[in-house]
Amino acid sequence: MTVSSEQPLELDDALARLDRVRTPADLFGADATEAARTYRRLARLVHPDATGGRTRDAFTRLNALWRTYKLNDANLNGAATMRTRRHSYRLGGVKAEGDLANLYAASYDGARPAIVKLPRDPRDSDLVEREAVALRQLPEDGDERFRAYVPRLIETFRHRDAATGEQRQVNAMAALDGFHSLADVRAAHPGGVDPRDAAWMWRRLLVALGFAHRAGVLHGAVLPDHVLIHPEKHGLVLVDWCYSVPGCYSYADATGRVPAMVDRYAAWYPPEVPARQRASAATDIFMATRCMTELMGGADQAGTAPKPMRLFAKGCLLTSQKRRPDDAWKLLDEFDELLERLYGPRRFRPFHMPDPTPTAL
Repeated sequence: MTVSSEQPLELDDALARLDRVRTPADLFGADATEAARTYRRLARLVHPDATGGRTRDAFTRLNALWRTYKLNDANLNGAATMRTRRHSYRLGGVKAEGDLANLYAASYDGARPAIVKLPRDPRDSDLVEREAVALRQLPEDGDERFRAYVPRLIETFRHRDAATGEQRQVNAMAALDGFHSLADVRAAHPGGVDPRDAAWMWRRLLVALGFAHRAGVLHGAVLPDHVLIHPEKHGLVLVDWCYSVPGCYSYADATGRVPAMVDRYAAWYPPEVPARQRASAATDIFMATRCMTELMGGADQAGTAPKPMRLFAKGCLLTSQKRRPDDAWKLLDEFDELLERLYGPRRFRPFHMPDPTPTAL
């Protein structure tokens, strides 16, 4: 998100960028020389004398960001820092832009890698808090054998933006390396993933859901961007628990409804979510199945999948919530029986993703 000094920057672009950034590092990056150039160019564009006074607020924000940037420890090379009672986080650039938050590569307590999740809009802090509640409940109430299927929460805290005074809920999580989202996997296989490869991803996704549901947590947004797989290790992590329905969160929200939807995936949700009805394990299973059928070539015909697998998926995609399977562990047993009939005894099947670099969260 750093402004390049080699590209012309129009006033509207400058104003939009100033409105969008959340930390000085977003705007100025880590290179001190380039940061100074960026500041000077933006200052010329948004100076009130150059715009008849209409950019006075933008100029004030720019200077507040610049002051904060320069106040950071010189050893941090311009990167922002967040300090809590427990840890100090050095923020790098934006690693990924999620549905409602930016995810920053960070290090804490020296060189330990982390991801810091900061909502772009302070009004979404309640969803970030909801994620923290879920990520606490899962290891406390779930089977420890399956903790690797969800991110590890380091801590959650309130952060005050020095430039704007706005407060946001922030989640710091252990970094993940070598993972790809199912959206990336699908894009790399335009004809659909071989069902024998999709099988291990599907199995692990059912394990993740079984673990979460037994711990009393519904994910609420099992979508391609939220399912990460590790090709070489055949690992899977289910991320972004901002839309979850944690059982222990009922003191704040007893409706049992998924709190919000990801707009670009509106068509992927089962009917009970847009209808604002109570969610269940069947809600997650519906979306997980949609992810896997789409991965194999298409939600309607499941592309490369053999007919028995398509019929299995069809039963999980029923419109009626009550008629869908609602036990991920039992469904996994049925899926394993299906796979054995189709392909024989289970054996490791290498899976590779082409470049570019995998997601590191």
